[in-house]
Amino acid sequence: MRNLRAPQAAAYLGISKSLLDKLRCYGGGPAFAKLGSSVIYSTEDLDAWIASKRVPARPALAA
Repeated sequence: MRNLRAPQAAAYLGISKSLLDKLRCYGGGPAFAKLGSSVIYSTEDLDAWIASKRVPARPALAA
């Protein structure tokens, strides 16, 4: 497990840092830890958040 600061976590997720900040402030983002003024994300939490956003594929339509 690695810990990443917000800019690295955003890059890991493929989203902007500003979106990650908004998700943290308004809810819906990955779990984080606050160490002083630093926000830290574990890669395990980031992977779990990505997995929670997974949408199952729709079955193919019969022709």
